[in-house]
Amino acid sequence: MKHTGTVTFETERLICRRFLPGDLADVHSWAGDPQIQTEYGEPVYSSIEEARNLLEKYINSYSNHAVYRWAIIEKQSRRNIGQIALCKVYPDCATGEIEYCISRQFWGKGYAGESLAGLIAHLFSNSDFEKLEAFHRAENHKSGRVLQKSPMHITENVERFKRLGKTAAGEVCYCITAEDFKRANICKKN
Repeated sequence: MKHTGTVTFETERLICRRFLPGDLADVHSWAGDPQIQTEYGEPVYSSIEEARNLLEKYINSYSNHAVYRWAIIEKQSRRNIGQIALCKVYPDCATGEIEYCISRQFWGKGYAGESLAGLIAHLFSNSDFEKLEAFHRAENHKSGRVLQKSPMHITENVERFKRLGKTAAGEVCYCITAEDFKRANICKKN
């Protein structure tokens, strides 16, 4: 599988680009928020030093072209309002698993869905991924609404669980294939 890595893409209201050192205060605002990180299933980076270490980890990872992690920048404010990434990449089946989070003060504005739709379009137009997947815990209704409105559809299982020999239990799984994406875009044009 040929990797393209974290290449900037834009949507109507967002710029999705690599993380930069200047993102520290904004990263700390969402990565240090227990409500966001708990729903997202990630540790809370309470101190500025912990957020700096996380940010440095993100930035240093870009030397690997198989890393796909974007800072979500609101065009109007120029603030980093969250992130979207492929948290797992399975090159043997050209599949990527998507994760995302948005700063609480930007909830309810459609930014998670906009960045997700933009990422799907970007990857299927510029890489050789054949399938993109995501899941949310059943009790995480906010993430569920994002996925319900996305171009993805519910599926029985995702690659992560399949490789662990598990079925989704307490998670709701979604996916979209490159073929699904192309077919939907052809229909839109006609």
